[in-house]
Amino acid sequence: MSDDNGTAGAIAFIFEAGVLKRAARTGWWFAGVKHPETIAEHSFRAALIGMMLAAMEGADPARVSMLCVLHDTQETRITDIPHIAKRYLTAVPNTAVTADQVAACAPAVADVITAAVAEYEAGETLEAIVARDADKLECLVQAVEYRHQGIDNVQRWIDSSRAALKTASAHRLADAALTGQPLAWLTPGGAVGSAGQTGR
Repeated sequence: MSDDNGTAGAIAFIFEAGVLKRAARTGWWFAGVKHPETIAEHSFRAALIGMMLAAMEGADPARVSMLCVLHDTQETRITDIPHIAKRYLTAVPNTAVTADQVAACAPAVADVITAAVAEYEAGETLEAIVARDADKLECLVQAVEYRHQGIDNVQRWIDSSRAALKTASAHRLADAALTGQPLAWLTPGGAVGSAGQTGR
């Protein structure tokens, strides 16, 4: 049955995105994490980091957060393919997956989503660069948290994430994460890092 206003297609994409709340970030299994974060959990904090990085770098915070929210939505269909698996598997481009996901949405909705994914994948605008940094920085922060929880084999995730960072602000936040304590915020005044930054 056709749907002239694309409502059925929109709700189908919303239901599909819900899979990300259950789908694990599989690379952490190799580090020994039995129950790793989900893709949605990663995307949420990447969006938060992206908003902050955008403010620090003079980019559009709303746009960056949007790119971060959408950057892994394709994994409902292709799953979270671990880095080592990419030696042996060839996945279609994320832009092609997104096009299929939103094909039944209203053109206005489809255009917004496909344009954002294409921008992220091209990695050329300041917002895309910041969003990509947010993705990598979230991975680094998660690795630091897992290490504090007793998972020792996370250094390769820290190193590769840090090496991929482009912006000065992301490098500063990475340094702060590596020298900070994940639960310092529970103690009054604990948000003041070793570098003496006091937040406003």
